[in-house]
Amino acid sequence: MGVTPALPADASAVIGLWTRCELTRPWNDPQVDFDRALVQPSSTILILRDSASITGSVMVGDDGHRGWVYYLAVDPAHRNSGNGRVLMAAAEDWLKARGCPKIQFMIRTSNAQALGFYEQLGYAPQDVVTLSRFLRD
Repeated sequence: MGVTPALPADASAVIGLWTRCELTRPWNDPQVDFDRALVQPSSTILILRDSASITGSVMVGDDGHRGWVYYLAVDPAHRNSGNGRVLMAAAEDWLKARGCPKIQFMIRTSNAQALGFYEQLGYAPQDVVTLSRFLRD
C-alpha cells in the first residue's frame, strides 16, 4: 500500500471518501475541487489504496509562497493505523520537492479530533485570522 497521485477515474471514490469523512460543504462542489486539483500544475490529490479501495486522500497545493493541504481523509474503517500520518508525510514530501518552505491548512475550531491529530504531528496554531468571501456572482 503506497501513496500515488489520483487519476481522473478516481474522482467518484475520492469524493465518496470525502463525503463519508464529512469534509464536503454545500458551498464547495467536491467534483469541481477534485478536477481543479488535477488539472493545475501547482496542485494534486494523493491517494492511499489497499487492495480493494481508496482508503485515504489528501489534496495538496503550492501557491508560490506556501503549501496548502485540503481534504485530508482516512476512511473510518482504516483510522488509527497511521494512514493519516502517511498521507501528511506524502503531502510534505510533495511540497518539499517543489521547494515550498512552509505548509499550512485550516481546521475548524470545533474539530478537536483533527486539531489533536495535527498537534501530534508537530503542527501548531498560528496567530492569524483567516478572512474570506465568495467570488461567485
